[in-house]
Order: sequence, then C-alpha cells, then structure tokens
Amino acid sequence: MSRDLSPRSIHVVAGVVLDPKGRNVLVARRVHGRFSGRREFPGGKVEPGESRWECLARELAEEVGIRIEKARPLIRLRHRYLEREIDLDIWRVESFSGEAKGCEGQPIEWLPLEDLDPSSFLPANERVITALRLPARYLITPEPRGDARAFLDRLAQRVDRGFDLVQLRAKTIENEDDLLRLARSARAICEDAGARLLVNASPALALRSGADGVHLDSKRLFDLADGPARSCAADIEALDELRDKGALIAASCHDEREIDLSKTLRCDFAVAGPVHRTATHPEASILGWQGFTALVRRACMPIFALGGLEEKDIPLAHGYGAQGVAAIRAFWEG
Repeated sequence: MSRDLSPRSIHVVAGVVLDPKGRNVLVARRVHGRFSGRREFPGGKVEPGESRWECLARELAEEVGIRIEKARPLIRLRHRYLEREIDLDIWRVESFSGEAKGCEGQPIEWLPLEDLDPSSFLPANERVITALRLPARYLITPEPRGDARAFLDRLAQRVDRGFDLVQLRAKTIENEDDLLRLARSARAICEDAGARLLVNASPALALRSGADGVHLDSKRLFDLADGPARSCAADIEALDELRDKGALIAASCHDEREIDLSKTLRCDFAVAGPVHRTATHPEASILGWQGFTALVRRACMPIFALGGLEEKDIPLAHGYGAQGVAAIRAFWEG
C-alpha cells in the first residue's frame, strides 16, 4: 500500500495487457455505476497486506482470467473521482498465459494501440495512453557542429537502428533560417524511418518545420507559462496549434517548480535530471534516483530519466517510475 495517501485515498493497480506482438491492447467496458459504458484497463483496489504485483496478478486472474508472466510499472497518477482521490498505479503486461475473457460479465475487446481514444475511457487514462505510445528511449542529438550532411547521415543511422523518438537540439545555430532548414531535413529523415522528431526551439519554429512536436527548455517553459508578458503571441498560438494537431509537447525539468510549469502547459511528457553527474554538465545539481522519483510522483505524466544513463539502465529507470531513459552521447554514439 502507498504510505503517503490520505485515509480517503484508494490505491488502485491496473494492467495494460498487450498481445504477443505488442500491437493490440486488452480493454474492458464498465457495466455498472456512474461511468457505465466507458472503457477501462482491468484492475482494482490493493487489499491490506498485498503488494502491487500481488494485487495486479489477483485482479487480472479474477477479471479476465489470465496469469501474468512478465510485467513492469508503466505510470503512476493521482486523480480525484468525486470525493475520493485515486492513486492509479498502471503496469504494462507484456507476457501472460491463458485466454482473456470477461469473467465478471463485462465486455472485453482487443484494440490496436493507435486506435485507443482517450475520450472513450475513464477519466485520467489519457496520460496512460500517452505513456503506452511512448518508447523507452529518447534520443537527444548533440550539437550539429561542422558538416551538416555528416550530422544528418548519423541521424539516419540512429533512426534506422530503432530510435523512434528524437529531439533535435541545436542551440549553437543562432540563425533561424538555418535551424529551420536543418529541422526540416531531420524531419524528412525521421519520417522515412517511422520516427517522431521534436525540435528544441520555439513552438513557432517547430510548427513551421513540420516536426512531430516541440521540446521546451527551462527558459522557454517559464516564458510560455507567463504568457504574453514574456512570450511572443506567435509562440503561444503555435503551442495551441501543435496541441490541436496532436503533436507532442515535452519539457526539460530539474525541480518541482519546472514540473509544475510543465503541468500548467499540459505537456505530454518531460525529461528530468540529471540523475547522475555528467562530464558535459559537472556543475549541475544532481537529483539522484530518490529526487527523480519525487518529481515523477509530482508530475503525473511520463518522465524520462536523464544524466549519466545508457540503454542498460532502462530496467532500473522503470523501477524508479521512469518512462525510460533520455541520452545524448550513449544513444548517438551507440
């Protein structure tokens, strides 16, 4: 049971169950109560003395008749239903035995991941669906110094190797037209490989580039949160237009205040760090895993861990509540 909840809070564990190919998701429909007819992921309340894993295994066996073989934490959210606060603890179930069925008379169905419509689910599941659609690796490019062609060739190699979420970080390019050309070229490479590109720049430039989203650094996060007082109207309008198009909005966060700003701007996910000291930013204040986990719990959105991490650290990061790992050198150099 979670120890930091009020007596009126309920700890609920639910499972996002994937088929063997990882393409379809098991969902059920509620047949009673206020949200009758809405879709949900199977799960239920943690009983006294029960671990999160034990609750998940029991609920999935009782509700849909399957036995978990492999699962990991996906995302944890706080949500208020009427007078109760729900601590929603979602796990990703990647392997199971048995044939799924509605053991309690509830309709169940397997839906393609891309067809999940948040409006048809219980409240709070929009974040769950976002987390489910995000990968465990977020590649951040190094500064594109020197030959732009060599930089783009390396980007093509990395997305061909399966990196399907990329942040173009090019702060050394001060000329906006040059940055826009580079972003459009990077976007074309990512699109050909089925990867999504976020541009670490103004929302207006990200929109003009045709990128799949924008990544806001901490300064831009503060400026946009302050509205017209510090941001130009074009950026505020572009952020709304990106959101309306379904583009991803991400942010870099280092403390609670920046996490709160990312929530105010309705970011889809964030990157938090540094978890460990790094050679590139030796002076930065270190979060450590304890500090990182505190930000994850406050955020209620998918959070990638950043700072001195590489691919082998992904399972560890999952254990601390991360969506996965974001990295520059470890992912770019391979």
